[in-house]
Amino acid sequence: MTSKLGTGVGTTIDGTGGFPSGERTSSSSEDQSSTIWDVAVLRMFASAREAAGTGTDDIDGATVGEVLEVASERYGQKFVDVLSTCRIWVNGDTADQSTAVTANDEIAVLPPVSGGM
Repeated sequence: MTSKLGTGVGTTIDGTGGFPSGERTSSSSEDQSSTIWDVAVLRMFASAREAAGTGTDDIDGATVGEVLEVASERYGQKFVDVLSTCRIWVNGDTADQSTAVTANDEIAVLPPVSGGM
C-alpha cells in the first residue's frame, strides 16, 4: 500500500502477517481482531501542540469542523483559545470548517508565528 494511512472502514486484516508500514490499528475487548479505521490525522504545531499536550492525534470526522470540534472537547479551553488564532490547512492547502476530510488527509493547525531581527 502506498498510502501512509490505512483505508477501508471495517477492513479486518487476517493474522498471516503484519500491517503495511504506517497503518494505524485498533483492538477492542469485544473484538480481538485488528481493524483499520478511517480517521484523519490532526497535526498541531507550536502553541497548539503545547495546549493539546501532543503534536499528533487521529480523529474521526467528515469535515475539518467535526475534527476540530472533537479536538476542542478532548483538549479543553486552552486549546480552544489557541485554535481561534490558528490557520488550518488540509494536505498543504488552506481549509475552512466545511472542508471534507478522509483517512488519507492530514489536518495541520498552525498558530501565528513572529520573527524579526
